[in-house]
Amino acid sequence: MQYRKLGNSGLRVSELCLGTMTFGDSGPDMWSKVGTLQTSDAKPIVKAALDAGINFIDTANVYSFGHAEEVLGQSLKEIGVPRDDVVIATKVFGAMGDGINNKGGSRRHILAQAEDSLKRLQVDHIDLYQLHGFDPETPIEETLTALDNLVQRGLVRYIGLSNWAAWQVVKAVGIAELRRLSPILSLQAYYSLAGRDLERDIVPMLLSENIGLMVWSPLAGGLLSGKFTRDGGGEGRRADFDFPPVNREQVFDIVDAMRPIAEAHGASVPQVALAWLLHQPAVTSVIVGAKSVDQLTDNIGASGLRLGVEDLSALDAVSALQPEYPGWMQARQQTSPHTR
Repeated sequence: MQYRKLGNSGLRVSELCLGTMTFGDSGPDMWSKVGTLQTSDAKPIVKAALDAGINFIDTANVYSFGHAEEVLGQSLKEIGVPRDDVVIATKVFGAMGDGINNKGGSRRHILAQAEDSLKRLQVDHIDLYQLHGFDPETPIEETLTALDNLVQRGLVRYIGLSNWAAWQVVKAVGIAELRRLSPILSLQAYYSLAGRDLERDIVPMLLSENIGLMVWSPLAGGLLSGKFTRDGGGEGRRADFDFPPVNREQVFDIVDAMRPIAEAHGASVPQVALAWLLHQPAVTSVIVGAKSVDQLTDNIGASGLRLGVEDLSALDAVSALQPEYPGWMQARQQTSPHTR
């Protein structure tokens, strides 16, 4: 397992991060379509991850309405892993009740949910606390000062964002610098061979600002696992929970391109998809979820897979983004002095 610095910090995290969306079975029905693992089932997965060198675990208060945090906390307690040996990341933003103030990026919601997450996780601090979404109704200053309050009180070590646009992240970075608040360390975002949209604006921004990238849904909800066919056959959560949105025809072209690469390296198709992400310069850690130890073990195999130049070129070609303005104009201007 390789380790990378998370953003502009001295914190080192494993290049694979254990995701916990499959943990727990409470809350909205959508979570049951992802997974319903109880502590007895989740604990072997957590232990296998730790034994493989994964020191980074990501969860969220909304996963199974808090139950995922409870399952993770209990699993870590029963395993007996030293607190300093694991980097725990969780998130806040989504609705945790029917009340009008039980969601969003307000100071009230953030401070209350941080306390609740600490109890569910059975820890005295959260290593990385992330805003799970952008709240247009709450001033960014309010959100950032609330997060900084948690850092100053020792309840949180680092601050991150998730699912924010590039301009929103940069605005937050500027406000944090101006107000001398805790800096933005990371962004958690969707990225995969089937969804490379963030390469247009977000990736250049992350590299410019030295912000780490945590990738969610690296297999596009399982479509890049190779288990699905063009005629609609296949098993997995995509059968019941069709998310994130993708161009399915392109996905199957990508899978077809991955198969010979996987065979040449003695690897699985999912390992190739994960390894491609680990070769991308903006990526710090790729979040992998699992419903079984075997599934996790296969994903972990991507950590040691080194793709060649020809492999990467083939995958880039089949998954390339369509040119979009102003990108195509700027590229033209960089190669010709006579363009408008």
